[in-house]
Amino acid sequence: MDMIIDFPGGARVDAHFRGHDLATDQPAGGGEDSAPMPFEVFLASIGTCAGIYILGFCRQRGIPTDGIRILQRHTANPMTGMMDKIELEIQVPPTFPKQYHDALIRSADLCKVKKTLENPPKFEIVTKEVATA
Repeated sequence: MDMIIDFPGGARVDAHFRGHDLATDQPAGGGEDSAPMPFEVFLASIGTCAGIYILGFCRQRGIPTDGIRILQRHTANPMTGMMDKIELEIQVPPTFPKQYHDALIRSADLCKVKKTLENPPKFEIVTKEVATA
């Protein structure tokens, strides 16, 4: 899948893919805080990906998802600012079947974003001259 990343003004950097537009902004870089920062989008992709797998698990078993949510916590290294730990706490209502608690964890563990972080891809960054569109 290809994405087009462009610069619509200010500190905005937007991504366009599959007919979707994903806006980001960088308030610390003079932006207007009109959209999430790119790193916030990255972090949100972890929890939402885990959520997709939890949703699928519940749907397959006809378990309502009302009252289920994920609390995602981040612990950064104070020296580098890089993430040392990301915790996902799956919160379920008291009515959620207790026999499925561990299965929810296993479902969230299938998240493709998490698995990609555990086995990171190689990055290749190049420049190429193209005529402006």
